[in-house]
Amino acid sequence: MLRLRVITAVVLLLLFLLALFVLPAFVWTVLVVAIVAQCASEWSRLSKLASWQAYLFWTLTLAMMLGLVWFDARHLAEQQTFVHLPVYAVSALLWLIVVPAWMMMGWKVANPYLMALVGWAVLIPTGLAMLDLRISDPSPWVLIFVMGLVAAADISAYFAGRKYGKNKLAPSISPGKTWEGVAGAMLGVSVYVLLVWSFSPYFSRSELLPALLLASWWWVVLAVIGDLFESAIKRQAGVKDSGSLLPGHGGLLDRIDALTSTLPLAALAILLQRFS
Repeated sequence: MLRLRVITAVVLLLLFLLALFVLPAFVWTVLVVAIVAQCASEWSRLSKLASWQAYLFWTLTLAMMLGLVWFDARHLAEQQTFVHLPVYAVSALLWLIVVPAWMMMGWKVANPYLMALVGWAVLIPTGLAMLDLRISDPSPWVLIFVMGLVAAADISAYFAGRKYGKNKLAPSISPGKTWEGVAGAMLGVSVYVLLVWSFSPYFSRSELLPALLLASWWWVVLAVIGDLFESAIKRQAGVKDSGSLLPGHGGLLDRIDALTSTLPLAALAILLQRFS
């Protein structure tokens, strides 16, 4: 299983780099829209939407993403801000307040319309952030840095948890996750940030290091919240994976769960800098 996971991860990484550096810029947009559409299909399954409800949810999700792409193509960055800011504000509200309360209270949400709203709050800001961070200066290194940070946390937590994991993080939600895994993620992202800070021409200023380290630790917390939330939704749905698209990983939503809680807030932070 580990070998299959590694092979799939390598293939995804190569496709990701190909889309960013080799293919025309619009291909990245097409890829992001396709990712959101696939995740919408998987969210429908987790939410146990009826067939017509799932089709409507998928169609409206696709329409929202295409609408944002169309709007951005026809307006300046200053005008885009007034549309993007509320989208990211909804994401911040979800991940900083609603989801922590949801998991602490152990809520079970069976209403399909409420689950659809939550799905939009998860997926639309994530797709928009993948587009916005792609063009943030220095492009595309901001997107690569944030996604690399999440990947470093995920990989470090996986191996630290397997070797040292004893104390369960949230046994009622995800029995496999441990506090030792979280500690491994903190260590992994610290090493990642130090390497980036040491060798990157964009992030190597001495005054950036404390801020990058603090942000990386906070991003681990957000990644854990995103990971645990999807686990809670899967447990509620009674399934192990959100889908079977990716060998060794399950569904696409399983692969990007930590990105849904981190990318939008990274995009929000960059957007708010314009007002400072």
